[in-house]
Amino acid sequence: MRRTPPAKAVTLLRARDLHAGRRELAKQLKSRALVHRARGLYLVAEAPVTEHHSLAEVAMLAPHATVCLLSALRFHGLGTQLPSEVWIAIRVKAWRPRLTGLPVQVVYMSGPALTTGVEIHEIEGVTVRITSPAKTIADTFKFRNRIGLDVALEALREYRRQRRSLEDLREAARVCRVERVMRPYLEAIL
Repeated sequence: MRRTPPAKAVTLLRARDLHAGRRELAKQLKSRALVHRARGLYLVAEAPVTEHHSLAEVAMLAPHATVCLLSALRFHGLGTQLPSEVWIAIRVKAWRPRLTGLPVQVVYMSGPALTTGVEIHEIEGVTVRITSPAKTIADTFKFRNRIGLDVALEALREYRRQRRSLEDLREAARVCRVERVMRPYLEAIL
């Protein structure tokens, strides 16, 4: 797993991270030192917010989920998609996380399809699990009926334009069981 350097300041907090009682929490909310973002999630008021803030929020509340598909495409700069929701992958038999106040799309995966090609990144002091570029492309073909074949093809063209590893892409396609689906498109691009 590849890691990015850790960020310096934590901007998102859960109620249990505050080590304060309800009164102290209410006092900080009233003084506007904290801003309520979602159930159990608070933002330090003057904290700088990055482009990928929504990924950090979802990772705080669903730490075992992996950011994937359209959100991962956006994170890696593959294609022109601007998702209005954060796309996450969770284990097939896992409970769907309760993320009230945060727009989320959930896909279910199992085995190597869930664990292979996951990178760990630090966003605003929060550890976020995100699929690698190659795994993200393979996932777009796996879920092409849900997100659209045009999105998968655009992402594949951009992946190739950025001269990323074809060997990683082939391995990810094998893990996601979409080798035969991707082969004609790869041959056309090469």
